[in-house]
Amino acid sequence: MSLVIASIDIDAPMEDVWDTVMDPARMREWVTIVDRIDRIDPGPIRPGFRMSQTLHLRGVPFKVHWTLEDLDAPRYARWEGSGPARASAVTENRLSERNGCTHFDYRNEFRTPFGPLGAAASRVIVGGIPEKEANASLRRLKEI
Repeated sequence: MSLVIASIDIDAPMEDVWDTVMDPARMREWVTIVDRIDRIDPGPIRPGFRMSQTLHLRGVPFKVHWTLEDLDAPRYARWEGSGPARASAVTENRLSERNGCTHFDYRNEFRTPFGPLGAAASRVIVGGIPEKEANASLRRLKEI
């Protein structure tokens, strides 16, 4: 298992940040590893909502299928994803008000395929890239 945690303060109302973060059509604007959104359920965001994305790390594209498992708008969302070769991920977005700004806490826990051997290979091949990309994504979001 690998864990990425990042946070940022954004000088914007929490509802505005939430609307941007939770709009699947806008994810390419701020999430640095999103190549494209392949499929989005119709209708509003709600528990059970699904989307599929093509992501990339180190130039390698891969698809992830996400389901929104928990939602407490505009404060919390928990997505569960499945990727190639039984890789999986859980992403949590937490928003709170802090000193007149919106504080955004991001957490991503992912399991690579092939158990401990896959996890060891991932650390060697991917290294600190997920954390760097998470921080770059949050900086992009702040610019928006």
